[in-house]
Amino acid sequence: MSTQLSNDNGKQPANIYLVLLILAAIFLTIAVSAMFIELGRWSPDYWKTNSARPQVGMILSQFLR
Repeated sequence: MSTQLSNDNGKQPANIYLVLLILAAIFLTIAVSAMFIELGRWSPDYWKTNSARPQVGMILSQFLR
């Protein structure tokens, strides 16, 4: 019995699942970068809550009625 030398290196051609995996990775990368851009746009207002505090006079006037 003789063995034949093969030039095949074992690589399979790209199938649809590999293409879908690559596309999903690309779109997830785009989505994460877009979320960081939005975080950069809104983060100064998100952490500054001093303007959201109600005045004490408004709270006391509601309870003293």
